[in-house]
Amino acid sequence: MKSTRIQESRGDQLFNIVNYTVLCLFTLSVLYPLIYVLSASFSSSTAVISGRVWLWPVDITLQGYEAVFKNNRVWVGFANSLFYAVVGTIINVIMTLIAAYPLSRKDFYIRNGVMALFVFTMMFGGGLIPNYLLIKELGMLDTRWALIIPGVMSVMSVIIARTYFQTTIPDEILEAAHLDGCSDYKFLVKIVAPLSGPIIAVLSLFYAVGHWNTYFAALLYLKSPDLFPLQIILREVLVKNTFDEEIITDVVGAAQREGMRELLKYSLIVIATIPVLVVYPFIQRHFVKGMMIGSLKG
Repeated sequence: MKSTRIQESRGDQLFNIVNYTVLCLFTLSVLYPLIYVLSASFSSSTAVISGRVWLWPVDITLQGYEAVFKNNRVWVGFANSLFYAVVGTIINVIMTLIAAYPLSRKDFYIRNGVMALFVFTMMFGGGLIPNYLLIKELGMLDTRWALIIPGVMSVMSVIIARTYFQTTIPDEILEAAHLDGCSDYKFLVKIVAPLSGPIIAVLSLFYAVGHWNTYFAALLYLKSPDLFPLQIILREVLVKNTFDEEIITDVVGAAQREGMRELLKYSLIVIATIPVLVVYPFIQRHFVKGMMIGSLKG
């Protein structure tokens, strides 16, 4: 049998050409900075300073990564960011599920009022100074909890999770569970949570990326270098242009310190980005499904 193909009009063909061209240009504009940073991190410091790096690495070397991994502050920042991302994400997801599930139940009669209060917090806030004073009065300044407790739950994530529960958890399952003597707590833990893998993956990715990239809150609430996340260490290199000069001297010598600082910028950016890029492929399937279902109006 001969396959039939719908003949496209000239207008459709022109639209496709323009559309594909714009998408290709947009893709290149996004990919090129990433490729440049990766190439510069593997290039020599002299090649980076002289501007000889355009697309591919020049004079390939691992000096930047050697200097980064020899610095204890980077390891401390990496460990702190990992702690904030893992512990913070677990607490965030638990609190979001606990808040979203009751709001999805039709027999929770004050759900609309509670939801209105949640939405109110999205539109109005106390501001920077009241938030700082609140954290200070709670005794969380210069503690790890200052980066976890204030943002323990995102209202937007609650709305997405609530919509997911409304569209995927039938009321008949709840009725059957109640007939078998299942409590609401057991229903949430034993039935709802196992059926909510996609939305949990979505929430985990959102919260984990937020914790991993946390910067401004750490800049405000933390004073001890032992609590700084990796992004603060990255800031000191990118903005303050400071690093441990003893390590830099051991790697390339005092004459190339300025070049090594430039090289360290790109090496740190790559190191700070790798964890998110490694985790995302494993939850991509659930992420797409959870976003499609959770974003539908319930």
